[in-house]
Order: sequence, then structure tokens, then C-alpha cells
Amino acid sequence: MTVIENPEILLYSRIRKSPYFYASRRHGVAKYSVYNHTYHPRHYGDPVAEYWHLLNGVTLWDVGVERQVEITGPDAFTFTNMLVPRDLTKCKVGQCKYVFVTAPDGGIINDPVLLRLGENHFWLSLADSDVLLWAQGLAYNSGLDVTIREADVGPLQVQGPKSRDVMVDLFGERVLDIPYYFCAEYDLDGLDVVVSRTGYTSELGFEIYLRNATRDAMTLWDKVIEAGTPHGIQVIGPCHIRRIEGGILAWGSDIGLDTNPFEVGYGYEVSWMVDLDQEADFVGKEALTRIRDTGISRKLAGVEISGPPLGSYNDGSMIDVFPVSRPGGEVIGKVTSACFSPKLERNIGFAMVPVEASALGTELSVRTQHGLVSATVVEKPFVDPKKFVPKQDLHRLVAG
Repeated sequence: MTVIENPEILLYSRIRKSPYFYASRRHGVAKYSVYNHTYHPRHYGDPVAEYWHLLNGVTLWDVGVERQVEITGPDAFTFTNMLVPRDLTKCKVGQCKYVFVTAPDGGIINDPVLLRLGENHFWLSLADSDVLLWAQGLAYNSGLDVTIREADVGPLQVQGPKSRDVMVDLFGERVLDIPYYFCAEYDLDGLDVVVSRTGYTSELGFEIYLRNATRDAMTLWDKVIEAGTPHGIQVIGPCHIRRIEGGILAWGSDIGLDTNPFEVGYGYEVSWMVDLDQEADFVGKEALTRIRDTGISRKLAGVEISGPPLGSYNDGSMIDVFPVSRPGGEVIGKVTSACFSPKLERNIGFAMVPVEASALGTELSVRTQHGLVSATVVEKPFVDPKKFVPKQDLHRLVAG
């Protein structure tokens, strides 16, 4: 039998397409995956070159797969505050929050970015799971007056140190007034958009959420390309090297229904992510309170992995998780995401291991695609742990 190392993914009508599918395809997509039942460009031929362009220039991403679950109606705040464990009384209109959607047992259903567009108007910009059906199911017979639908909204990401210059050319100097994890609404030559200071990179960046995306996606794409061309804009896929360096988790890999916030570092250390003292009785509150009090048995740790370079994660080099064992011992866990960091010049990743094996400096063994190699538990994020880069003062940067 012959294994085809790089089988094609079928392009056909059954799988959904991003509003930007035909626009991003023009730039030479080399590899797709399926995300939220939608084709998603993963890279355009050289993920490492894309990484360096993100760090040094400006990049455009088709992230139309991030479907928007829109929650409106008189009880929209009450319902949304029940859906997530963050206390949304601390979320202003015009503010964004990274949130978990939790299950009754405390598992993580999704980790979207939440945008609060009005007192009772929310978008959940989704990771890869079916939150629309979950939210509609919760609302059914809840007695709450809410409308939950998938909005015709398509986001783009403009990321990298020169993203501010492109955004100024598109929207004017006022776009620099948007603080980190806030958003504002604009009319861009007749296009109805929301711009947020967010991204999947831990670099300086923005997201542009286009309303009426099925109609206007090509127009917006071309406008961003036109504005970005003088600044050397390059179309790339999601840069997993940079997201791993920055400690950003991927749903379905590092987190999921079988993990809870305390296991992945968003419970004890980041208590605001799971606010168990708030008045709202959110889904999973009882279970997460019990987990907090009894403790966890495993934890997602940062690891440095020896041996040959592991690839860029989204290049097909990590087909499955890597088993983790004690040196010379039994398998105790798994590496969930890993890559070779060109900046750090070493392999890095996340490993779900027993709590007693998660202490800094713990020596482990990992079976990668290259065989059994040694690994060491280290601090994460691996780069810019305080997120100084994406939080930069944009006025000061442009002025100086």
C-alpha cells in the first residue's frame, strides 16, 4: 500500500466558503483546512516566510471562517452573561473580550472574541465549534427574549507592525484612537464595517468585520490590498508559529470540551477569565467552583523540545499529538501544539501533563515525527508575555 503524503482537499459545493474565498484564492493558496464547516486558507507556500513578513511588515488574512453569532433582544445581556464565565458587567459598549463558552461540566465549548456593540447587542467571533446551535438550544424555553442568528459578517485580519499605516490610509488618523481590545464602527466608502484592535498573533494588528459580507467582500478585499500595496502587504494564513510563541491557544488542539479553564491556565492565574464571585449563574459555574476548590490533576505547560526542527504546525508536519513520557518511563501526556521558532531558534510547544510534571525545569521525553527526544518545561508565553507589542500606543508610534 502507498501512503500519499500530501493528499488534496476536495473543493466542492458541500463545504461552505468564506465571503473572501475567491479573493484570497487569487493569491495562491497552497493548503486549505476546514474550520467551522468552511474552507480556510492555511498558508500560501512558505509558512516561515509568512512568519517573518508578519513580524517585519504587514499581512492580510482571510478569516471569514470566524462566523459571528449575533445575540440581540431585550434580554441579550442576561443571556450572554449566562453563556460565558467572564463578568460582562465589566464589558463596556464598544469593548471586546476574549471569553470561554463553557459546558455544564466546565469544559470549553469555544473561545471566541466577544464584541459588545450595544447594551443588548453582542457578536461572538467564533473558534471552530458549533456555538450557534448551542446558544439557540440554551435560549429555547429559557423564558428570555433574545434573537440568536449567524450574522452576514465577514472578518479580515490586518496584522504586523505596519498594519497601523495601512489602517490609517484606509480609515484616517481616528483609527489610532481605538484601544487594545476595543472596537469602533465606520463607513468605508459605503461599506459598513466594525474595526477592532484584536488579532491571532500577539503582534500589532486589527480586525475588520464587514457587514453584508456576501455582497461586499470582494470590494473590501480589494480596498485593503490597494491601501496595503505601498506598505508591502502580503496575504498569508494564520501564523501558528507566532501564536504558539505568544501563548495563544487553539480550540480543538490545546483546548476543547475535554479541558477546563483551570487546566489551561485561565482559572487560578487569570481569575478574571472565570469569575466565580459574580452574581450571574453562568453555565458551568457549579462545576468550575468545584474544580477550583478540589484542584486539577493535569495542566497545560510550555515546553522546549530538542531534536531537529518540528516545522510550522500548519504545514502538515504535526499530523497528530506527540506522546509525552517521563525519561525512560510511561506515557503521561501529550504535546498539543508545537513548532520550530525561527526567532528563538528552538522547538517550542504546549504539553498537557500531570500537575506534578508541569513544574518549571521538569525533564520530559517527547516522541516527535523525528523520534524520541528530550524536552524541558519552561514558562509560557515564550515571547512578550506581557503583550507590550500589541498594546503599543499607536499615536506615539506613528509620530516617532
